[in-house]
Amino acid sequence: MDYVYIAGPLFDDHERSYLESIAKIFEDRGYKTFLPHRDAGVIKDKYTHEVKDQIFTTDIEALDKATIVVALLTGRDVDSGTSAEIGYAFAKGKTLIGIDANNVKFLNIFVWGLLGKGENIYNSLKDLERYLDEQ
Repeated sequence: MDYVYIAGPLFDDHERSYLESIAKIFEDRGYKTFLPHRDAGVIKDKYTHEVKDQIFTTDIEALDKATIVVALLTGRDVDSGTSAEIGYAFAKGKTLIGIDANNVKFLNIFVWGLLGKGENIYNSLKDLERYLDEQ
């Protein structure tokens, strides 16, 4: 069974909810998923070295375990943490999928290249579902 790491910005409820919708699409098809905010936590109060280290360690272990990394590519620019996760996953030879959610902006060209020169980027959750159902 493929293990899917779902990367994206975690700054508000809407972003986290969208990431949860992506996870559900995969989970409904039998995949096991990792959502950083659900499975590693979000720093809310104490921004200590220990808390940051625990979250980083959990995230990196999940990235190493993942066979697929799905990245939400929305915002004025691709989130820096998401970009780092994409780069790490690419270097490790993971399958990369991007969701741009019909964002009205030009995607960073390097990120575009890492995502199969745009071939692995889907505009909507429906497009992602169609792709997965064709596999």
